[in-house]
Amino acid sequence: MSIYADTQTPSHFSAMVNAVAGFAVARMREVLQVVKNRRDANALAGLDDRMLADIGLTRGDLRDAYSEPVWRDPTAILVSRAYERRVNRRRIGIGLVEKSFEAPSIVPSAAVHGVPVKASGMPSAWRAY
Repeated sequence: MSIYADTQTPSHFSAMVNAVAGFAVARMREVLQVVKNRRDANALAGLDDRMLADIGLTRGDLRDAYSEPVWRDPTAILVSRAYERRVNRRRIGIGLVEKSFEAPSIVPSAAVHGVPVKASGMPSAWRAY
């Protein structure tokens, strides 16, 4: 005889109810967290520009955060912007320059395609427009 013979296994219905309840509670916690974060970000809008600069934000960052849909967390954008500025300040402070990427122009040269270029620098075919 097993020592586990007296225990009852939960029915499939009760397991399903527990799963649905757990899912509902998790989603409700997420919604409440987003509401709390929006309220906290709303408090930042009351700060002046100097105070925002002290924490590494600008008014534009606040506008960008509030332009997100209501169901998204605005503080995620604010945290990432402040982090980017902090990292860039450290790079400049230790003498590293910002990365510059050399990329070819997406506008093709007129001389490459055989279009004659006038002295004005504009191809003759474009002057009519």
